[in-house]
Amino acid sequence: MRLSLTLTFLTFGHMAAACETPVCLVDPDALALTRIITFEDTQSSRGPGHLVKDLLVLEGATFGERFAGQILAPEGDHDQFTGIVLPPLTVVAGEAGQNLSVVFLQGNNVLNGYGVAGYPKRHAQGEGAIAFLFDDDQSALSFQLRGGEAGSASAVFYHRSGQEIMRMDLPPVGENAFGFIRATGDADIAGVVITNTDPQGLALDNIRFGKNPELS
Repeated sequence: MRLSLTLTFLTFGHMAAACETPVCLVDPDALALTRIITFEDTQSSRGPGHLVKDLLVLEGATFGERFAGQILAPEGDHDQFTGIVLPPLTVVAGEAGQNLSVVFLQGNNVLNGYGVAGYPKRHAQGEGAIAFLFDDDQSALSFQLRGGEAGSASAVFYHRSGQEIMRMDLPPVGENAFGFIRATGDADIAGVVITNTDPQGLALDNIRFGKNPELS
C-alpha cells in the first residue's frame, strides 16, 4: 500500500511540476481523495428533476448558483457572470426557477443548474451555473460532468476570501471526469463555479475531495 501511495504522489507531483498555472488539470484517477458527494441520498425525479429552490446543503459542501457579488449576465440560455465576488466567499441560490434540480439519470442522481428560461423548460435544464462551497479548504478535487455534447465548460476556483485563484476552460465535454490540484500544494480552494455553453447543457456528479494526508 505504501508503494502505491508513493507512486501516486510521484504521478501527480510530476504533473503539478509540469503545470505553469495555479491549478493543474490532472487525471482524476491519480488523486487519492477520501470523500465523495454523489447526490444519491438527495430527493430526485426524472425529466426536469426535483426542483431545489434554495441552497442544497450536503455533508462536505453547499451548492447554489453563484457566489455573493457575482451578477448574472447570460449568453443566450446559458448562465455567465460579471462582478467581483465579495468576501468572505458565500454561495447563493438563483432566482425562482433558475437555481438547481436533482435528476434521476441513467440509474443515478445528478445535479442540474437551471438557466434563465427557468424550470421546468427543457432548454433551461443544464444551462445554469453550479457553485459549490466546501466546508474545509482543499488542495485537490475532482468532479464528473454528465450529458455533454462536446460543448464548452469552465471552472473558476476561489479562496475563502473571495479572491479568484484561477479560471480554467475545460476540454470539450461529454461524460467526463476532471481532476484538479493546486500547483503549490496549498489547501486553499474553498469554492468552485462551473458554467457551460454546451448545446444540451451539463449536469454535475461525483465531487471528490479530501486529499489523503500522506500525499499532502
